[in-house]
Amino acid sequence: MLSSTVRKSTLQLTKPIWSIRSLSAKAPVTSQTSEDAKGLTWADFFALRRTERKINVGSSIFTALVGSNLSWAYLSTMQIDPTQTLLGFDPLVAISAGLIASGTLGYLFGPLLGSQIFNVGHSKKLKSYTAKNKEFLKKIISNRVDASSQSFSNPVPDYYGEKIGSIKEYRQWLRDCHAYRRKAKEFL
Repeated sequence: MLSSTVRKSTLQLTKPIWSIRSLSAKAPVTSQTSEDAKGLTWADFFALRRTERKINVGSSIFTALVGSNLSWAYLSTMQIDPTQTLLGFDPLVAISAGLIASGTLGYLFGPLLGSQIFNVGHSKKLKSYTAKNKEFLKKIISNRVDASSQSFSNPVPDYYGEKIGSIKEYRQWLRDCHAYRRKAKEFL
């Protein structure tokens, strides 16, 4: 027999190159090169998206305060005659409108500053984040509902997908879109 002629030292038991665990969807990615090739996971993408949103809101608040303070610095040095009108309005109303307008303009410029801060801070992951964001937005567009049949009893579920912050919320959004389509089909 073969077992009697072959010595145990010549037989080498080796582990298989692949295993069932490595083929499963929950297998952890261990090498950095395969992680870069596959891009971000959805959980990492949503965490980066949440971080980008927080940076944008924070920079919007900052630029609104800066805009208001710069406007106040200019307007506080102006000499105003209380008996005269500015642009046909009372001077206090005109100055208040100027402060509100400069703060609003500063708030609108905040995401420009915030996106640059995010891009500099996450430059290593930016390429895969952008690719994953495009893929996510394609999924949103393909699963988006028709808003023409909305009503008070059947509101449109998050048309742009801005409130989606996790895979669980994305699945809930899909269920809400399905329920909206079903209600719109039944009642119209």
